[in-house]
Amino acid sequence: MAWSPRIDRVAPFRVMSLLETAQAREAAGHDVIHLEVGEPDFPTPEPVVAAGHAALAAGYTRYTPAAGLPALREAIAGHYAEQFGADVDPGRILVTPGASGALLLASQLLAGPGDRVLMADPNYPCNRHFMALAGAEVDAVPVGSASGWQLNADLIEAHWRDATQLAMLATPSNPTGHMLDAQQLTAVASTVAARGGHLLVDEIYQGLCFDLKPLSVAAITPDAFVVNSFSKYFGMTGWRLGWLLAPEAAVEPLTRLAQNVFLAASTPAQHAALAAFTPECRSLLEARRIELGRRRDALLSGLARLGLAPSLPPQGAFYLWLDISRYSDDSQDFCRRLLEEENVAITPGIDFALEGGEYHVRIAFTTGVERLGEAVDRLERFLARR
Repeated sequence: MAWSPRIDRVAPFRVMSLLETAQAREAAGHDVIHLEVGEPDFPTPEPVVAAGHAALAAGYTRYTPAAGLPALREAIAGHYAEQFGADVDPGRILVTPGASGALLLASQLLAGPGDRVLMADPNYPCNRHFMALAGAEVDAVPVGSASGWQLNADLIEAHWRDATQLAMLATPSNPTGHMLDAQQLTAVASTVAARGGHLLVDEIYQGLCFDLKPLSVAAITPDAFVVNSFSKYFGMTGWRLGWLLAPEAAVEPLTRLAQNVFLAASTPAQHAALAAFTPECRSLLEARRIELGRRRDALLSGLARLGLAPSLPPQGAFYLWLDISRYSDDSQDFCRRLLEEENVAITPGIDFALEGGEYHVRIAFTTGVERLGEAVDRLERFLARR
């Protein structure tokens, strides 16, 4: 049977297959330590759950406007003002079914056949795939420690072509956890503007920062497109809720797209998310951020003992990008064997990097310090046999 050739441009997300294998081993009685999926072991905050129950009990189950519940758009705008000093009109915010919904809208508006899109390599693979499905060509720019594992202004300048329409970056990034500071982000925005292009910034892990103060490109320019989510900092992965902040001129065509592509995001989830901005919930979320910082430091300490700590520690998110080149040139095989031999699940770098992914793995420090210590001990045994 023949399918659209577009599907050939979408590679499998190997971490999901690895998760399935890890869960099967767990069901068979093995003690698996899960460090593969970007989902911490924290439950959704209780104020959000309670608000969700209340919304269902009150009958809030009908459609909202395509751009989202007005009260939630106002709450998000207030979040930008309070946390980042950014004056954002709620009318520029579209609430979406997860950040994936925001990426879908942005890719369909900004990229098409013949267009080129700049991204860092490594990167979250779905970013590439959304642009490919829109018909655009992605120029994946290799980044490393010299650029802070980020697509900076110099790299954008060097790789911009006549057909380039868009530069997309993520700060903090997945899979490396590295960030751009305010000066670097300002330089990126200026460089893209000078080229007459669009800037799309993935800020999904924005609240999860350990070394630098959280910032948003929305405080730097009103012309950037910003993707964010309730999944990571706010702990609402399964609620599937995100948002897209867009320049004023883009709101009408994006709303038309939303009306046709998904109609509206989940109504109960939107009502639940209103509680995410309450002082009670923010206090809980900040405590979780601090705990993730403790986990990061514990993992770095354990890897340092093995001589494997990265030269540039992650500054945000909950991932660590680890060079395994002294032990393997096949990250997928490395991860498979580690799972089979020591019941530790981590993610092969080839999911994220087109260049050098075979020499890297991503570790998600999404479980407690004690379990992270056990994972490092198991990794040490595994490496000793290599």
